Amino acid sequence: MNMSVLLIHLFVLIVIANGMPIIARKMLGDKWNLPVDGGLVFIDQKRLFGASKTWRGLLSALLVTGLAAVLLGYEISTGLLIAAAAMLGDLLTSFSKRRMNLPASSMAPLFDQLLESLLPALLMMQMFTLNYLSVLLLVTGFVVFDLIFSRLLYKIGLRRRPY
Repeated sequence: MNMSVLLIHLFVLIVIANGMPIIARKMLGDKWNLPVDGGLVFIDQKRLFGASKTWRGLLSALLVTGLAAVLLGYEISTGLLIAAAAMLGDLLTSFSKRRMNLPASSMAPLFDQLLESLLPALLMMQMFTLNYLSVLLLVTGFVVFDLIFSRLLYKIGLRRRPY
């Protein structure tokens, strides 16, 4: 398959993985709104991840990204791995933001998008035959896309905040 097509496929799957928690929240409201951290606090007495990181979001990202991968001609496991890496990146970012005393759901441009796009890109480098320049292009594209698209989602009521 053409390198451009592979890069677009991976980009689409990363976008789906990161977008599904927002869509699931909008579609399901408070149903299955269970925090991943179960309300646990770390040794610094701050929440591990925060209330906005839910099992609903995590499971919707895994399920829909897995199905989207199949529709694009990949194994379901490819979609599951991409979603798992994106969600791990998102959780690590939330964990870090709590340690930096940033409020839950606060804006941290670039930092918010970095790990949730970089981890799946690095994980899929071999499968998608990516080089480091392709990874950089993918992550940069995701950051720009997310910053622009988040504002649009806010304007149409899918996001609570414009970031």
